[in-house]
Amino acid sequence: SRGINAEYGLWLYGDDLQMTEAGTMNFFVYWVNESGEKELITAPLDSGLILPGVTRQSVLDLTREWGEFKVTERMVTMPEFLRAIDDNRVIEVFGCGTACMIAPIDAMLFDDKDISIPTMTSGAVLSKRLFTSLSDIQVGKTEHPWSVSIYS
Repeated sequence: SRGINAEYGLWLYGDDLQMTEAGTMNFFVYWVNESGEKELITAPLDSGLILPGVTRQSVLDLTREWGEFKVTERMVTMPEFLRAIDDNRVIEVFGCGTACMIAPIDAMLFDDKDISIPTMTSGAVLSKRLFTSLSDIQVGKTEHPWSVSIYS
């Protein structure tokens, strides 16, 4: 990643180039799937490639609570992702993890080609909402079953 001035490396697995993680972060794609549904998708834990994490699970649980779009755990391949980019179906891409919480991704380099991702040009609405929601839960600004006030 350093040699090409990239912040993170996207880990691709197998001959079909499954998108697994970005650096040490879980990798999420928010897009309109081929059925026309808005969907948040990330790699599943059952492959043994992805480490479970509290931030990853919090993103999945919170977005499922919202019930505003489909939330799916399955592998996405680089060719599938590139088709979605070409079809203008990708809305946002982000990584999540303990240290960064939510890190929007707006560009990739693959096979010496720059891939522009509309995360920031579309306003990073989901990334910002997740960051704010998780932060507000952490500091007790928003009541949620995940946090308990220690003040009376």
